Amino acid sequence: MTKNNRQAWFPFIVCLAIVAGIFLGFYLKSAIPGKNFFTVEKASPLEEIISLIKNKYVDTLDLKAINDSAIAVVLSRLDPHSAYIPARELQAINDDMKGSFFGIGVEYDMISDTVHIINVLEEGPAATAGMKIGDKILKAGDSIISGVKRNALSIRNILTGQMDSEIKIDILRKGNKNTITVIRGIIPIKSVDAAYMISPGVGFLRLNRFSTQTYSEFMTSLLELKKAGMQKMILDLRDNGGGVLEEAVEIADEFLAGDKLITYTEGVNSPKKEYRCRREGQFEKGELVVLCNEGTASASEILLGALQDWDRATIIGHTTFGKGLVQEQYMLSDKSALRLTIARYFTPLGRSIQRSYENGTRAYYADALNRLGSIKKDSVLRDSSAAFKTPSGKLLFSKGGIQPDIYVAGDSIQITKITRSLIQKGVINQFGYRYYLQHPTLADEYKKPSRFVQEYLQNEDNWMVFQALAAQDSVDLSNVSSAEKEYLLKALKISLARQLYRNEGLYEAANKDDAFVKKALEVLR
Repeated sequence: MTKNNRQAWFPFIVCLAIVAGIFLGFYLKSAIPGKNFFTVEKASPLEEIISLIKNKYVDTLDLKAINDSAIAVVLSRLDPHSAYIPARELQAINDDMKGSFFGIGVEYDMISDTVHIINVLEEGPAATAGMKIGDKILKAGDSIISGVKRNALSIRNILTGQMDSEIKIDILRKGNKNTITVIRGIIPIKSVDAAYMISPGVGFLRLNRFSTQTYSEFMTSLLELKKAGMQKMILDLRDNGGGVLEEAVEIADEFLAGDKLITYTEGVNSPKKEYRCRREGQFEKGELVVLCNEGTASASEILLGALQDWDRATIIGHTTFGKGLVQEQYMLSDKSALRLTIARYFTPLGRSIQRSYENGTRAYYADALNRLGSIKKDSVLRDSSAAFKTPSGKLLFSKGGIQPDIYVAGDSIQITKITRSLIQKGVINQFGYRYYLQHPTLADEYKKPSRFVQEYLQNEDNWMVFQALAAQDSVDLSNVSSAEKEYLLKALKISLARQLYRNEGLYEAANKDDAFVKKALEVLR
């Protein structure tokens, strides 16, 4: 193109660009609902007030704390489960949902201002580096650990970090100081606490949460139990506070046949969404009992509701927590997050099991605490105005949680001030660790948890060790009743089983005298 031609075309090109810009502007304006593309939206009164305080107030203030307080007030007008998560707490919560984190692979406990290594994950980073049970952590990285008052979150934040990052840890082992370098790796947060054959033909499986790895873990355990001869199953959801809804749906699909509805969600700004069975399940016909209590909530209640509505399982225990709200997490600009309730979920029959929170969050949680450990009756009132019938004609109710088909009273033993003090100070939990350090060959003597539970007998030696531990915490056990001593000896055996075999041992030992489990075995007999 010649110079003259370019000059002739130039005005047309400019006009074309202007017209294109106008159309683009109108397009962008229409693409942003509620916002005027050509004007700046006015600040809200809240934003104006914060700005005035920041620029005009007489004294220096912690504006972040003021913002946090303002957020808390706003959320208090919503439901009890919409929550603001500060950036410092978000990683731990996300790890819990993800089912893993980057760390060193140890379990620890703070005993007398010293961090003790209670367990070392087999083949984990710490084990590879040479850390052992009984090591005491003095320093990690640049942070002094022992002799300093730190909470669990603070210690966790020090020990966790980026994948393959390095941390130097100063330890004390049998009076000798040493420095160990650990390369952080992926540490799983297990959803399956225990999976074993509790009696001939009957499998026991306990789930403690619903993370993104729960269904995978569940299927591995389920197939192993089937291979071991499981024909009937006890699924323990006690104190399972929920988590990822989709994982509960996937597990429900393994128990329910056809394309049955498992749950559906709906909210003012969330269209109805159904979750249905999509495949043939691995345990659609065997007898099933599910255990629940006041700590069973959210995703656990979704699973319970589906199984109960379709007459697929016998529910045993206490009325569940009663959380029928669905949250979605939104990231905020300062790396904190808002977990906002966006919908309610409903059981296949259309039951909403959400407890009332009209009296405020404090009363809402107080009601749940008041029901914990009830030994006389199930204290949740059933809403008889909202009754539903299952295919077999069984009558079910809405609101206030999932009511069990069979109620089990709690332990009738009267816990005294002495035992409560031992529990609060962690002395019972610490017993297994301390006794193991004195008797490190116990695991070799009893190769499996089942053998330990059947053959290991508590003796006066155990009691003397425990008395000495209690005395260190100013608790005198010389005058406890025979009934309370028997209760404590059982608790000590459970503590030792957990130290030797982790959660698998804990539940095999605890289930031996567990009223819920005994009732389940009666039903399946």
